[in-house]
Amino acid sequence: MVNEIFDYTKENMQKGIDALKRDFSTLRTGKVTTGIIDNIKVDYYGTMTALTQVGSVIATDATTITITPWEKPLLSTIEKAIQEANIGVNPNNDGSVIKLFFPPMTSEQRQEIVKQAKGMVEHAKISIRNVRKDGNDKIKKLEKDKEISEDESKKAHDQIQKLTDEYIAKIDEAFKTKEADILKV
Repeated sequence: MVNEIFDYTKENMQKGIDALKRDFSTLRTGKVTTGIIDNIKVDYYGTMTALTQVGSVIATDATTITITPWEKPLLSTIEKAIQEANIGVNPNNDGSVIKLFFPPMTSEQRQEIVKQAKGMVEHAKISIRNVRKDGNDKIKKLEKDKEISEDESKKAHDQIQKLTDEYIAKIDEAFKTKEADILKV
């Protein structure tokens, strides 16, 4: 029973790390990545569809993303969706592809993106702490229902705290790596 709680706790803490990495992929670093447009949705015949599912999206160089829609009539719809997403660039439509030219980032922009990353880190840490609370509550319930002893309960709480510390350290490490990536000129 206690091992199931540990497994549940570990699994959900890992989900918090995975979510943080997904969030980090949407942040711009010195080199532009297609992750910047992952959250943009396009009206595809009445259904809001991810931009990556209605065309080919590639980073052609360090500052350019090229979007080639699979259907020509989607060009204006994609262009409009990019403008509404407010990602910091205006799309250039040449009639067959849309190009996004990202200017080199200023140090102020880099600092602003680091602040966004810190916010994402704080959110991830909160989710880890919430998972810890859930695990501890389940342990307390087992102890209250006399399914485990007080000593086993104490050991289980200590084990969950060790897991929490481990995952918080992973979050801090991921942030250090991302911060270095963002600040690298």
